[in-house]
Amino acid sequence: MNTAERDHNRAHAERLVPALREREVVGVALSWVDNSGITRVKAVPLAKLPTAAAWGVGASPVFDAFLADDSIAACRHAGGPVGDLRLHPDLNRVTVLAEQPGWAWAPADRYQQDGEVHPQDQRSLASRAVRALAESGLTAKVAFEVEWALGTSGDSFCPTALGPAYGYTRLVEESAYLRDLLRALDCQGVTVEQIHPEYAAGQFEVSIAAEDPVGAADTSVLVRQTIRALSARYGTRASFSPKVLADGVGNGAHVHLSLRSGNQNLFTNGTRVHGLTAAAEAFAAGILDRLPALLAIGAPSVASYLRLIPSHWAGAFQAWGLENRETALRLVAGSTGNEQHAANLEIKAFDGSANPYLAIAGLLFAGLAGVAGHARLPEPVSVDPASLADDDRARRGIARLPDKLTVAADAFESDDVLTGAFGAELAATIVDLRRAEAARLAEASPEQIADELRWIY
Repeated sequence: MNTAERDHNRAHAERLVPALREREVVGVALSWVDNSGITRVKAVPLAKLPTAAAWGVGASPVFDAFLADDSIAACRHAGGPVGDLRLHPDLNRVTVLAEQPGWAWAPADRYQQDGEVHPQDQRSLASRAVRALAESGLTAKVAFEVEWALGTSGDSFCPTALGPAYGYTRLVEESAYLRDLLRALDCQGVTVEQIHPEYAAGQFEVSIAAEDPVGAADTSVLVRQTIRALSARYGTRASFSPKVLADGVGNGAHVHLSLRSGNQNLFTNGTRVHGLTAAAEAFAAGILDRLPALLAIGAPSVASYLRLIPSHWAGAFQAWGLENRETALRLVAGSTGNEQHAANLEIKAFDGSANPYLAIAGLLFAGLAGVAGHARLPEPVSVDPASLADDDRARRGIARLPDKLTVAADAFESDDVLTGAFGAELAATIVDLRRAEAARLAEASPEQIADELRWIY
């Protein structure tokens, strides 16, 4: 970041301050998401926003080595007490928070003191992946589904709503809460596609409209923190954990992704299987090939592997299919006549413990590797893969995805494309953290794991 950029950022922030003050904003929260999927924050008084925009806000790089319980892992490239970073808010995303009166929010990029991007900054990595996609003549639209379980206050989980799965009864039980959530998101400029009760008791899902990949990750952070704030106002607690109860179905954070060339959605009107274009097939194949490694960033919690089990719509097999909710990749075709808008690839194996910026970066870099290698998809699967005999799955190349965090970490470490794209420091830190988190909970029962992580995510 040079002097001209600093001056531009200061001037931009100065233009924002009067309007924010008119809306009674007194503080601006600057957030980033760490490698364990926890949203961290520093805040400044509104009057200091121009200074923060120009010079950043100090933050230790030690957060790169934080585990889910806030302990600090001994990592090869992170975790020491020395050094300082600067948080620079993205002023284009400054949002007045509807459920935190007096507050605005902005996602932050982390820079070193010399003005260079921090090599472990996850949001900047996602931006770099978007630029790499653009260099290939492609763009993407991305949307996150946000699932959460709403419980009464307290450390244990007691659902606030007991109505049937997807049932109208549950909408009645939490009618005012969901109404206020829709109002808050609308006030914050978030476009909601749909909202509904999910399968587990007290569980809900909100689907957000697709946008540019980094913007989608930003929005997922904003939506989750809005849900947290609203839940607190209602005297309840929201859990985004992959496994709220050991015997429950868990929360996913499915990613919907469409690939585009100009205005053309490449996931439809093509000549390949199910109407895919050659580029979309290669992109999807690149993701499918690297799914075991991608789980180290998309399912980075020990609790993730309590959720990622067959026949639970979690996508536990390395397979794809048209509208198949049991394959890790689901091709969503869209209604006839609306394919250009609706066709996309859903990544079902990811969950709410993931850093959304790392998830975006991993998917884009994996897809680009598929495009570069002209990768082809295997035969689509039209049944629950668990219903197939072992020899049939083996013949069709349908593998079980990793069932342990350490296995996913090993796959990520051995993947030269992903580790090369992430950079040596960040890639090594991710591996170190996954192994440390697995070791931390190695002796814990499923019930203990669910209890430990329930309110962290």
